[in-house]
Parts: sequence; structure tokens; C-alpha cells
Amino acid sequence: MHLVLSAIIALLAVLDVVVGFGFLVNPAQAGGEFGLSVLGNAGTSALRADFTAFFFVAALFMAWGAWRRRGELLLAPLALFTIAFTGRLINLLVEGGYEDWWIPMAVEMVHIVVLALAIRAWPSRRTGF
Repeated sequence: MHLVLSAIIALLAVLDVVVGFGFLVNPAQAGGEFGLSVLGNAGTSALRADFTAFFFVAALFMAWGAWRRRGELLLAPLALFTIAFTGRLINLLVEGGYEDWWIPMAVEMVHIVVLALAIRAWPSRRTGF
């Protein structure tokens, strides 16, 4: 079970690095795939900075937590994906759906479920990182 969780989390971390890298090297195209449009350099800068940070930080802590099998390292990515899922759910309820609206929510829910299972399965250590 521990090896399977580590492998799944590592694969999700690779996916997140790929998505984050897309925002780093071509924010306009990556943003377009998320339904976003860029308004000048400020928009490109925001996409490049914020989305890259979201996905890279999530991936870093997921990979670190999977490598060390330490649940507390997975709390940050769990919070990120839970907040993202909640925002999408609120938008779905308030604004309604759009084409393929369920795909990003499903990806976020997979992250949430796998990370929650790993946090529950792996002990937290009170010593430093």
C-alpha cells in the first residue's frame, strides 16, 4: 500500500511539474488551456508566476512527502487542491457548467483523495524537516 501511494503521488507530482512548466515557458498557451486569456505583460507575468508557483510547490511537497513517506509534507498540496476544488465547485453552483468542466475537478479530486489517504497512512514526525 505504501509503495502504491508513493508511486501514485510521484506520478501526480510529475503531472503537476509538466503543467507548471507549461505556465513557466508559455503562459499564454497554458492559460488558454485553462480558459484564461492574457492581457499584456501583467497578465503573462501573473500566469507565469502564480500558476507555476501553485503547481511547482504542490509537486515539490508531494514528491518530498512520497519519498520520505511523511504525511505532514502533504498538507500543503492537500490544502492547495482542496481550495482549488472548492472554488470550482462554487463556480459550478453559481455560474453553471461549461464544456468539460468535470475534468479539472476530477483531477483535483484524485489529488485530494490520494493525498488524504497518504496522510492517514504515513506517520507525521515531530522532528525537523
